[in-house]
Amino acid sequence: MAHVLAVDIGGTKLAAGMVDGDGNLTYRAHRPTADAARDAESLYAALLELASGVLEDHAAPVTAIGVGCGGPGRDRHRLVSPLNIPVWRDFPLRERLGADLGLRCFVDNDAKALALGEGWTGAAVGVPNYAAIVVSTGIGGGIVLNGRLLEGADGNAGHIGHVFVEPGGRADANGAKGLLEGSASGTALADLLGAPPAEADHATRVRVGVLVGRAVASVANLLDLQLAVVAGSVALGFADTFFASAQATVDAFCRLDFSRGTRIVPAGLGERGPLVGAGAVAWRALDGSFPIG
Repeated sequence: MAHVLAVDIGGTKLAAGMVDGDGNLTYRAHRPTADAARDAESLYAALLELASGVLEDHAAPVTAIGVGCGGPGRDRHRLVSPLNIPVWRDFPLRERLGADLGLRCFVDNDAKALALGEGWTGAAVGVPNYAAIVVSTGIGGGIVLNGRLLEGADGNAGHIGHVFVEPGGRADANGAKGLLEGSASGTALADLLGAPPAEADHATRVRVGVLVGRAVASVANLLDLQLAVVAGSVALGFADTFFASAQATVDAFCRLDFSRGTRIVPAGLGERGPLVGAGAVAWRALDGSFPIG
């Protein structure tokens, strides 16, 4: 069976793997981002080495590359500028990776990629209207309405990490105060706690759930959707405490007839989600009938 090379680029780790046409992740490898992020070229060299190694270890036909990368991007993600990877600003990832590996390359925001993956084989299968959210080193989102992934003017639709949730909240990487990413991302929590997010106390875990719940409720009320699937090391690591707090907050703010009952649930793909989502970016580009919603 044919596969695509799936690549996930995040502030914590770089990952690559193989995804077949049924959404199965058949091989994967990863390495820390920070070890290679001394400058733009060092990071790219590490990514290229990782991706090349996966290709060398895999015998099945490979038809394309799909990449999920932290945002934002420009020119439909021809150029990428991940907020949590400051050495890459307007980095031409699509052209370079495709040329160096000799394959067609398709790039999208990592949270939009997750939205594709969750609608393909995850917790949103058969659901035509939903949001997918990643609460990890940063916070991103992708939104599917009427079975179509929202793109926006330049491919950046769904940046839920930049929804206002907390008056007087701390500043994010862009200096804006009170936005979700500046208060609830892994980066923000590490700064606030002086320790890794995994060491957060119960009250902090509850508060992160409240903040994410506020954002989800705002999106549900605005866009008439009733499901949010949430992934990422912070949300999944905080587990039931996070999800109970987030759901209670959604229930408190989703009081319109169409938004009442909105659910916030763990992403169905778990730790496979980023690479299955990246694979979905490629399969969707190759197949106009790609199934979501």
